[in-house]
Amino acid sequence: MKLGMVGLPNVGKSTLFNALTNAGAESANYPFCTIDKNIGIVSVPDERLDALKKMYNPDKFTPATLEFVDIAGLVKGASKGEGLGNKFLADIREVDAIVHVVRCFDDDNIIHVDGSVNPKRDIETIDLELIFSDIEMVDRRIERTKKLIKGDKKYVAELEMLESLKTHLEEGKSARSFPFDEEGLEAIKTTPLLSQKPVIYAANLSENDFVNNIDSNENYKTVCEIAKAEGSAVLPICAQIEAEISDMDDEDKQMFLEEMGLSVSGLGRIIKTGYDLLGLMSFLTAGQPEVRAWTITKGTKAPQAAGKIHTDFEKGFIRAEVVSFDDLMNCGSMANAKEKGLVRLEGKEYVMQDGDIVLFRFNV
Repeated sequence: MKLGMVGLPNVGKSTLFNALTNAGAESANYPFCTIDKNIGIVSVPDERLDALKKMYNPDKFTPATLEFVDIAGLVKGASKGEGLGNKFLADIREVDAIVHVVRCFDDDNIIHVDGSVNPKRDIETIDLELIFSDIEMVDRRIERTKKLIKGDKKYVAELEMLESLKTHLEEGKSARSFPFDEEGLEAIKTTPLLSQKPVIYAANLSENDFVNNIDSNENYKTVCEIAKAEGSAVLPICAQIEAEISDMDDEDKQMFLEEMGLSVSGLGRIIKTGYDLLGLMSFLTAGQPEVRAWTITKGTKAPQAAGKIHTDFEKGFIRAEVVSFDDLMNCGSMANAKEKGLVRLEGKEYVMQDGDIVLFRFNV
């Protein structure tokens, strides 16, 4: 999973990126502190994997990973090349989903690029630049489709969809909120739209509001309303708290979180939200050589999951030996799980489940 972190200058984006990844991206109180994108790769926390590590004491331990991309700050006119606009838009195209950091705190010591804190305006600023870029893409697609219609009338419905989409975008609405049908989604696959990418709004709150007054913060309420209207996710977060705990060891970090009344860090919450938003899950492989998590899309069948490990596994798939994580833990060992009949033999039509522990049998 590759998440692109975006936001106007001075909203706390790079502070949050540094805290989540410990990547050391520069962070300062002036616009365009981030000029080139910064990339941080983090391990996905998974208590199930930790439990398997204790059970097998493997030679190798490989959690799933998540790539954060801290993308350059954006200003109005980016779609026309203003500021770092063209670079910003190119970097956005590469990510699976967007973490849009929105400033929801007041602080006279931290300059806002537009002079005041206004989440609705800030979100619209970035959304409109993505939408303007998409309009250009759709215009080019419309011209190509008109030429295709001359030779094949099957493209008439596609042209109608594209023209309707253009009207929708010109009204300042993102492609995320356009009512695509299945055929429309299939047709638009070859024209990746920036405003169609899934979004997590990271509402950056002050420490006091995050701990004590989330629901009474009017800026946060505004972000929630916008997210609900377009089917996006919203996540309250405090970049300052995340920065404070980023250098702590696990024990101190957990103690700090408990004192703040939190059960999980911002990283853990962003990962869970991202997985849910993109429809992802993990299956596990376990043994003395290696304990490992593999990320797949929900609904993936066993042969395709095997292909995540190696293409030969998918080509020569015979069966999957599957046990649920809970059953294995309750039994205490794979041998006991087999004795109790809890290790199932599944074929090519088996749909993988989150937390499945699998051994794939194959022949090539």
